[in-house]
Amino acid sequence: MSVTIRQIHPVFVGEVAGVVCRRPLNAEDVAAIEAGMDEYGVLVFRDQNITDDEQITFTRHFGELETYRTAGHIRKREDQRLGPGIADFSNLDKHGNIMSDRDRVWFFKLGDRLWHSDSSFRPIPAKYSLLSGRVLPSWGANTEFADMRAAYDALDARTKAEIENLVCEHSLIYSREAIGFTHMTPEEIAAFRPVRQRLVRTHPVTGRKSLFLSSHAGAITGWTIPEARVFLRDLVEHATQREFVYSHAWRPYDLVMWDNRTTMHRARCFDRNEVRDVRRTTLAGDAPTIEQVA
Repeated sequence: MSVTIRQIHPVFVGEVAGVVCRRPLNAEDVAAIEAGMDEYGVLVFRDQNITDDEQITFTRHFGELETYRTAGHIRKREDQRLGPGIADFSNLDKHGNIMSDRDRVWFFKLGDRLWHSDSSFRPIPAKYSLLSGRVLPSWGANTEFADMRAAYDALDARTKAEIENLVCEHSLIYSREAIGFTHMTPEEIAAFRPVRQRLVRTHPVTGRKSLFLSSHAGAITGWTIPEARVFLRDLVEHATQREFVYSHAWRPYDLVMWDNRTTMHRARCFDRNEVRDVRRTTLAGDAPTIEQVA
């Protein structure tokens, strides 16, 4: 069966048929999925009951996995539930029990409910992310996506000219401060030092421009902090209007794949006394948005 994609949102998002993610893909399948990502920015694969190794193998059809030595700074390697190559976005501790609502890792995870783009706080931000829904709570826990291409297109000409060459500073410190997570160790502060990213990105394949926004962005080069944060908040409010947003209601074994270069996303609340086990693989980006300055 060949790969087919149907659009399920007026602006973006496609649902894929004809793909079994636990099986190897041929070159034509890979090309069709990549073309779908370029067009839609978010793809939904239904009924994909896969293992961690199968998810990693599927992800590697589209590039190299993102790896950073500082990836586990909040949750130490010895406290992690899953193996290398796959990130744990559950509410479970290393023993498979639901985390305490006083757990420092739980506090940190709450920052994922702010709009963001994965790894925008890295010198080279992520390309694709793939999230697999293994065990889902009985209500809530949607993941929302916003199309940053459509949001850019809808800006007036004056704003497009103003933002064209702006550079922002991104850090996990900024996003976690926004929810009151301010007690970081010196080692964490050093690991999360800000990196510089362009505010306007151009997609390397389609040539479409998009906004590169995130809760991790907390400064604009050459601007005062108050002006920068008010300006960025206004842009986020513009970019997350309902017409630009898709809310994914998870079904068991959904696999959702998105392009961090053209979308933002956020997690939504759920009953934290129920298990939510979702697991993410992330593809490394190709290059910095600008040359990084120490």
